[in-house]
Amino acid sequence: MTYVSEGTGGLGTGPTGVPPGERGATRIADRVVAKIAAQAAREAVGPLPPGAAHPHATVAVHHDVARISVHLELDYPTDIGPRCHAVRRHVTERVGALVGMKVPEVAVRVERLHPTAAHGAVHGRTR
Repeated sequence: MTYVSEGTGGLGTGPTGVPPGERGATRIADRVVAKIAAQAAREAVGPLPPGAAHPHATVAVHHDVARISVHLELDYPTDIGPRCHAVRRHVTERVGALVGMKVPEVAVRVERLHPTAAHGAVHGRTR
């Protein structure tokens, strides 16, 4: 966006007269990035099994690089590898698009598996 001041007709400076490159920087808190990552994980996982907790994330940000750890619960039986890959990919894309940070690492930790009712009824009790 280019600002035009009324009195001088000059271009390139904002209402304070400071050029855009010298105005400062915006810092996004780690907890904000963590909330965005958790929401992206929710989108990637899809419907949760009954009693499952929503995914949550922890983030370490250094400069413009975010390292993310996502904790989630899945239904069982499921193909864990592809689902974790989908979570990694979606979290990387969403955090990069919304926050503008590089995400070289997304660690996905499956905290718990919830057996579906149909699986438990068919196979009986498992020890």
